[in-house]
Amino acid sequence: MIGKKEKTNVIGTGAINVLGEGTVITGDLTSNGDLRIDGEVHGNVNTESKCVLGVTGRIVGTIAAKSCDISGTVEGDVKVSDLLLVKSTGKIEGDINTSKIVVENGGEFNGSCTMGNAVSISKDISKGSVASATA
Repeated sequence: MIGKKEKTNVIGTGAINVLGEGTVITGDLTSNGDLRIDGEVHGNVNTESKCVLGVTGRIVGTIAAKSCDISGTVEGDVKVSDLLLVKSTGKIEGDINTSKIVVENGGEFNGSCTMGNAVSISKDISKGSVASATA
């Protein structure tokens, strides 16, 4: 139709967002699509899809994602509703809350880990701490 603009909503296109090596973001990063981070983020990272942290990547803040592959360094909590994969070069300094986890030989994390089918990224971790202290 000439002269009439149609409104287009694009949801869940599966877009891949890349933060290149040498790039530094200060502030929270939110996406509906997949994220690949090879630079640094000083803030929280939230995605409804997959988050991939490359070998040169570093996140200082909380990660919340459906699934996550960690090859770089995370200084903060990681909340993953599906699978968390810590690769051989990956390092997490913080608590993990996930449904499933795989840690490759050489991968490391320092913190507590809560996992299982009932884990949800929207759960309050402090409630889980009280329950485990009374068990």
